[in-house]
Amino acid sequence: MGRSIFLSLALASLLVGVVSARDWNILNQLKGLSSSSSQNGIVSSGVSTNLKRYCESWRINVEVHNVRNFDVVPQECVSHVKKYMTSSKYEDDVERAVDEVILHFGSMCCTKTKCDGMDAWIFDIDDTLLSTIPYHEKNGFFGGEKLNSTKFEDWMRKRKAPPVPHMVKLYHDIRERGIKIFLVSSRKEYLRSATVDNLIQAGYYGWSNLILRGIEDENKEVKQYMSEKRTWLMGLGYRVWGVMGSQWSSFAGCPLPKRTFKLPNSIYYVA
Repeated sequence: MGRSIFLSLALASLLVGVVSARDWNILNQLKGLSSSSSQNGIVSSGVSTNLKRYCESWRINVEVHNVRNFDVVPQECVSHVKKYMTSSKYEDDVERAVDEVILHFGSMCCTKTKCDGMDAWIFDIDDTLLSTIPYHEKNGFFGGEKLNSTKFEDWMRKRKAPPVPHMVKLYHDIRERGIKIFLVSSRKEYLRSATVDNLIQAGYYGWSNLILRGIEDENKEVKQYMSEKRTWLMGLGYRVWGVMGSQWSSFAGCPLPKRTFKLPNSIYYVA
């Protein structure tokens, strides 16, 4: 009988362990450890490592579109997102995306002397051509608070956004191939003058059209707006070889371009 009781206890302990493993979450662990750690004046290197892994996993899942529709970055991950977006690792990741675009051109039959003028490329603007990182550095948010559109647009009007690393070179590489560049942005139409000035100051020029959101587009989700603009371009007969943006809404919906290229951006989510 004693043996039976021992086996029962062992089985119960195993089941509790299974449930605990299944339900384990870094945030729950941090909540449980925070009070005891602060009382003892000890900062656990294990907790710090686990938090770093958790935040990196969260960031990666934003990039592959598993995490969607978030209003703010988890508070415990804001510093991690800031560190990444202001690091050489971010610049390296952008460069890898640029390299893939160049490889994509190897599959094209269009050259500057052979193009018929109907080959097109679409760029989004914010955090694709122009970086908003200085805005987040100045305000200290990096996704930790919901984006204040009024303050954000006031910053845009100052025309001080720098180019995203490696993107000026790619932009002109595409343009010099005889491919027409269309800039399709969710920025409002009343920001046109500031946007044009900022783009030119950052080194971008020679686009075929700059498309911004008019009054008729304001109640549409960004992904619907972007999709409608692609439909319009393809309806004119353009072959859209690629779309590049930092938000999945830049590519969502039909018609699909031949390729899409996403740049990293886990600061905010635009639907």
